[in-house]
Amino acid sequence: MKKNILDFTREELAKELDSPSFRAKQIFQWVYQKYVDDFSKMSNLSKDFRKKLDENFEIYTPEIVKKEISKDGSIKYLFRLKDLHTIESVLLPMKKEVKDSEGKILKEAKYSICVSTQVGCKVGCAFCLTAKGGFVRNLTPGEIVSQVLSIKKDNKIASNRRVNIVYMGMGEPLDNLDNVVKSIKIFSDENGLSIGPRRQTISTSGLAPKIKKLGEKNLGVLLAISLHAVDDELREKLMPINKAYNIESIIKAVKDFPVDQRKRVMFEYLMIKNLNDDIKSAKKLVKLLNGIKAKVNLILFNPYPGSNFKRPDTEDVKKFQQYLLDKGVLCTIRESKGLDISAACGQLREKGVQNGNTI
Repeated sequence: MKKNILDFTREELAKELDSPSFRAKQIFQWVYQKYVDDFSKMSNLSKDFRKKLDENFEIYTPEIVKKEISKDGSIKYLFRLKDLHTIESVLLPMKKEVKDSEGKILKEAKYSICVSTQVGCKVGCAFCLTAKGGFVRNLTPGEIVSQVLSIKKDNKIASNRRVNIVYMGMGEPLDNLDNVVKSIKIFSDENGLSIGPRRQTISTSGLAPKIKKLGEKNLGVLLAISLHAVDDELREKLMPINKAYNIESIIKAVKDFPVDQRKRVMFEYLMIKNLNDDIKSAKKLVKLLNGIKAKVNLILFNPYPGSNFKRPDTEDVKKFQQYLLDKGVLCTIRESKGLDISAACGQLREKGVQNGNTI
């Protein structure tokens, strides 16, 4: 069985090839910088070496089964893997391209790509559609990396154009820690996509021991905590994993996590109408984050058919935000994107299940 080139860091590939290290460098440049997916086109490699590569390796990227394009420019992708399971990724336009009157680009567009790390998820959050399908398996490093590579190619985003990567798609990234760490290294390789660790954010539901492990590796990535509640009682209802790793254990792990002086730990707070969108919750949140260089990102619940949760009123969200700002806590309201498409995590995949498609 052929091995996927995308599963290897450059150092691992050099060992696997049993060739001088510059060979792995050349291959990385062809694959990640020139978007070449055919060994025969790698013209600075000898014919014999290209034949050897073709016999033992492949450059595998999953098939784009479906994509939905929002009026705001967001694109939701459904990818089919080799074993016919499907995963989702999202391209999020953060800033539009700016041109002058003659068509010269003054400011380039900026993008974030949200990637999945598992087929399904073990965490089982009450508000998330991904959990409905249960957990199937971890993604390989190559399956994680290929999401970004495929999306950049599909949108003709030049290889030297940096994007931000958010591990916030299907699955719990820290539950697949080894493969996620390897993908971080592959992404950041200067001979590849050259997406530095500070452009990569790991979003976790709060696996405290794994946060500690990730911190010990000191990779320089950013950390985002999916908090969503300010007391254990509500958080256990929303996120059953809180029974294993309660809020106190998460806050302790965060305080020990190495953070660049210029950066902050992100706390994702999903606001649900009449559950956690009141000022009483805001007061508890301020107290909870005391002593942490934090940024709170308020997310308005994205409704989907069959959910019992409701989107909060904009006025309540703004009051919540203002309370945090008045208390010195940096707080933003995430701009909702893709509301006119299957934007909720797992929604596009779930559509395929309901329609009888293989996942």
